[in-house]
Amino acid sequence: MTLPIGFLVSGRGSNLQAVIDAIARGEVDAEIRLVISNHAGVPALERAAKAGIETCTVAAQGFPSRREQQIEMARLLEQRGVELVVLGGFDRIVVPELIERFPQRMINIHPSLLPAFANTLHAQREALEYGAKVAGCTVHIVTTDVDAGPILVQACVPVLEDDTEEALAARILEQEHRILPQAIQLFAERRVRIEGRRAVIGPPNPS
Repeated sequence: MTLPIGFLVSGRGSNLQAVIDAIARGEVDAEIRLVISNHAGVPALERAAKAGIETCTVAAQGFPSRREQQIEMARLLEQRGVELVVLGGFDRIVVPELIERFPQRMINIHPSLLPAFANTLHAQREALEYGAKVAGCTVHIVTTDVDAGPILVQACVPVLEDDTEEALAARILEQEHRILPQAIQLFAERRVRIEGRRAVIGPPNPS
């Protein structure tokens, strides 16, 4: 059965586009029901609209708190029958009330090999400063502990001696575009089981 998903975005939406393209190629058995941005007029919304996907903006200015803003996002996602929520470059920490509405059904992509360089907006810069030889990206389950949920998929990228933050980030982004659709397909095939803090990936379950 095709998995109904929703996206929370804040900016350019390149990971959203990667999923749109993977669905179009038949690699991901999912339907994007709704794309919500917390900023108006961002490229991610344009990408979604071009693909015929419903979009809306839920900006902070219209709500007394981040909690109320994200509860409204949850309401909209539930209204569209979304079963998996994907954070695709969403630039705010998710409040517990939103996570609780989609328990173990919300995923995020982070540009480091978690748990290394968690809870930062500059993971690539920190990897270079620490002299890391390998960097990468991680798709994980969202929990109330930031960047600490069960890991679903990871991809490694070598750090080159002459790397800049921008060059490393670009190579990592290529891998993000590859593994995020993979992670969504794991849910579409009902292969994800959470045991403690581990995500166990089983065989496809067609039922």
